[in-house]
Amino acid sequence: MLLFAGLGNPGAKYANNRHNVGFMAADAIARRHSFSPWSKKFQGLISEGTLGGEKIVLIKPQTFMNLSGQSVGEALRFYKLELSALTVFYDEIDLAEGKLRIKTGGGAGGHNGIRSIDGHVGNAYRRVRIGVGHPGVKEMVQHHVLGDFAKADREWLEPLLDAIADNAAMIVKGDESGFMNKASLAVQGKAAPEPEKPAPKQQSHVRQARPQQPVVKLPESGPMAAMLKKLFGKE
Repeated sequence: MLLFAGLGNPGAKYANNRHNVGFMAADAIARRHSFSPWSKKFQGLISEGTLGGEKIVLIKPQTFMNLSGQSVGEALRFYKLELSALTVFYDEIDLAEGKLRIKTGGGAGGHNGIRSIDGHVGNAYRRVRIGVGHPGVKEMVQHHVLGDFAKADREWLEPLLDAIADNAAMIVKGDESGFMNKASLAVQGKAAPEPEKPAPKQQSHVRQARPQQPVVKLPESGPMAAMLKKLFGKE
């Protein structure tokens, strides 16, 4: 058995926030794989199903983000699971919009939900970090993550959530690089474009036609040099 936790804040007010993309990922997996209806347990909502032949319990803590560890810790203890059985899906401002990375362990990176889980159970669990971009200045971070996704964001967000749901069994099987590749392909060309590289400098048509032609060096002394100096008036 494995525990998949999607992080967010409960209530309609927060439903479309960037901070709730973990909830969105959990919902997408539950829908795609016909998991059980959501029910209240462990201070959260849980849904059960199967991925890659393994039983999965999805959990969405309803404690608000800053206390996520209370809910996740309770579930881990109830099922007597090791930390290696836990995968957490959450928003990451240090990744560009539409980017996705997986890692095991590490710090909280300023994310209060991850800090809470680390404090309750430790940090040796798998994290699926879903990029929501950075507002550019530290003072705007809270407003950014607690703000709703824009309509234009749906162009990359929906394909990314679909890819997470479609390929969640790859996480179960330990194919993390394959999972990240599928996610990357899903949003290719739909997230913010990379800046264009300047075109290479064009050669003159003469050099293009005769690239092998060496530059002729004029003689500095001898009869030919004397004749050229006389011709051009240079003594």
